[in-house]
Amino acid sequence: MALKRSLVPQSVYRRQLAARLKELRDATGLTLAEVAGRLEVNQGSLSRIENGERGTTPVLVRALLDLYGVDDEHRRADVLDLVRADKEQQKPWWRKYSTVLTPTRYDGYLALEADATHLASYQPMLVPGLLQTEDYARAVISQMRKDLSPSQVESLVRVRMERQDSRLSGGNSARLWAILDEAVLRRTVGSIEVMRDQMRKLVEASEQPNIKVQLLPLSLGAHPGLYGPFVILTFPHPTPRLVWLENAKNSVYLESPEDVDNYTDTFEQLKSAAFGPSDSSTHIARISKELEE
Repeated sequence: MALKRSLVPQSVYRRQLAARLKELRDATGLTLAEVAGRLEVNQGSLSRIENGERGTTPVLVRALLDLYGVDDEHRRADVLDLVRADKEQQKPWWRKYSTVLTPTRYDGYLALEADATHLASYQPMLVPGLLQTEDYARAVISQMRKDLSPSQVESLVRVRMERQDSRLSGGNSARLWAILDEAVLRRTVGSIEVMRDQMRKLVEASEQPNIKVQLLPLSLGAHPGLYGPFVILTFPHPTPRLVWLENAKNSVYLESPEDVDNYTDTFEQLKSAAFGPSDSSTHIARISKELEE
């Protein structure tokens, strides 16, 4: 699989703005060089704006709209709204945690997750962050990030809890479909008590209308998900879906239609192979009960 990847994902609004500006320029037949010459701006800067690599200002966008002959006030307002929305997205709630988020570019994922309408998450090793209890999150982060001080660990735990409040509850909640390998629950993270509480939370979460949890049985053996965890993010139209992959030192996202379709096919295969949501809750409860014996 050819991976088209980036380490610093653009905001949803910036991606929309970039596509809109390129579409408008293409409609005029003007090249970037011609636009740069007429407006007396740097061609490289215009290119980065059209690629979504940098933001821009209302002043420059108005000049571009004038040059492209966009006279309709509603069309102009829609484009300028994207400029303002992109700027607002640069002031997220997680900015205060930037010192612990930036090294692995996790803040990039949070920016995307904040605007996703649907999240399809597959995890073969750990409970997804959006479904972790505070104690489970603390055990995971402290053991996986030995480079962090206790206070930094607590900062990341707070980020994880705030993510849950932000994305899974309230009027703007996302829909989450999470598939976990049974090995996730068989691995003791923290303590037996931590695991029991975690499994209780999974069962309770699955009762929410916007959350579905499925369990892949160990008896399944080898399956397409063994390549590793991934999240497929779906955004409001017309922003295309993308896939997020995370590893120890960095995170990347895949945005080519071929890559997204491949991971979507894999997720559908895993859904078909896993216990249904109701049976998954039953099996999770049974595994939890086994811990008490």
